[in-house]
Amino acid sequence: MASDDAEVVGDAAGTFELREHTADVAVAATGDSMGGVFAAVANGLTAAMCDEIPGAGTRFPITTRSESPEAALFDYLDECIYERDVRLVLPVDHRATVREADGEWVVEASARGVPLSDVVARDVKAVTYSEMDLRETADGWRAYVVFDV
Repeated sequence: MASDDAEVVGDAAGTFELREHTADVAVAATGDSMGGVFAAVANGLTAAMCDEIPGAGTRFPITTRSESPEAALFDYLDECIYERDVRLVLPVDHRATVREADGEWVVEASARGVPLSDVVARDVKAVTYSEMDLRETADGWRAYVVFDV
């Protein structure tokens, strides 16, 4: 979908917008905190995979440790895709906190895992570093992430 036709979705974690990107899909997101923008991008990843999300599923934790904020965002989103492939669930309703500890960036997050058998999900193969942007602004945090579909 073109950026002017993009659906903007928001919640307590932040807002996201799906954008077309050549043969891929991109998510532009904002949040009040780094954790909020990480959760908003993950919610955008979910929206790229599935149009309608049932209320089923139980929450599970996701924790990653990385060398930089950008690597933390990449690793967190990659872990969401991994959880989908291994647990056979669609991670939804993301919550995340991000902090620096001992020279690493730690993401402590959770998602509700909706069984893939309960949804019609499109395949998103991978998160990419292509055009990734993560920055603090006067209004909070912004991120732009491209996913390989």
